[in-house]
Amino acid sequence: MKLVVFLPNWVGDLTMATPTLRALRGHFGPNARIVGVLRPHLRGLLEGTFWLDELWPSEKKSPDPSMRFWGLVSRLRQQRFDLGILLTNSLRTALMAAWGGVRRRVGYARDGRNWVLTDPIPPPRQGRRIQPMPMVEYYLGLAAAVGCAQESLHLELATTAQDEGSADEVWRRFGWPTVERPVVLNCSGAFGGSKLWPIEYFAQLAQRVVDDLGQPVLVFCGPGERERARQIVQLAGRENVVSMADQPMDFGTAKAVLRRGRLMVSTDSGPRHIAAAFGVPVITLYGPLLPIWSRNPTQKAVHLMAEHLDCLGCGRPKCPLGHHACMKQLSVDRVYEAVVEVLRSLERQAA
Repeated sequence: MKLVVFLPNWVGDLTMATPTLRALRGHFGPNARIVGVLRPHLRGLLEGTFWLDELWPSEKKSPDPSMRFWGLVSRLRQQRFDLGILLTNSLRTALMAAWGGVRRRVGYARDGRNWVLTDPIPPPRQGRRIQPMPMVEYYLGLAAAVGCAQESLHLELATTAQDEGSADEVWRRFGWPTVERPVVLNCSGAFGGSKLWPIEYFAQLAQRVVDDLGQPVLVFCGPGERERARQIVQLAGRENVVSMADQPMDFGTAKAVLRRGRLMVSTDSGPRHIAAAFGVPVITLYGPLLPIWSRNPTQKAVHLMAEHLDCLGCGRPKCPLGHHACMKQLSVDRVYEAVVEVLRSLERQAA
């Protein structure tokens, strides 16, 4: 049996697809050949896991023709896949699978691609609109459509020995013992500025975590938020507040670093899903997107949102009203109280 899985394009979504990959491997067994098609920069996220036998990079404008549409169509034709699972909703991937000769093509019937799929699965709807639902369950719906048994919603990632060695080196540069478990503040937001919590709020929170709780703080960021992370550290002005801004940014190091967190306070962005996959409690600050898309009963999660705002969940990458109230109204006091409660809960569990 040969399967090809067209994987999600975002860090958080790909992490939320891991239960589906686990379900597919469990159902089709170790002798099935399962290939994942994904954006090249996401390959490192899945390193250390065993569900996929091979990863094929896909990039629309890549200088490498094998990564572009027709290069992948040719590669698919050569392999003669029996089954394709389309976790993406795009017409492009459906056409790629069809013209690539994938015999059975399973995906949600949306974005005008019903005619390209052999098994178009109706998405859950509320009237004419797609019904909001956790993405973990949304992806698992496709696994169920091909016969997979019910699977745990638990997110799962892995680190390698090399990843852990890289994190050890980061800890050494911070002057921390390898057993140190910091409170992680994640300031990233590739979706857009509407998801970002103010820099000065992060800095004030970092000060209180260090001064009042005696916990070290690690400010995590993506490549595009290095300067934000540096500003948070500078404004906090505490020796035990450090950042990843000048540390390795590969996924292996990121996974190993986040795995060591005591808890994370995060914007609604990809790194929080990575932390959750390693069992780290996550306090998420929501605004333009609502928690329904990422809810998961298996996670240690606290969801915080501003109150009494009609514009919550607008879904826009930039605040259309210009006030950014959904994030600014999430006070440092409120987030700090959530941090204290999570830490107390962890202490009770340890006792």
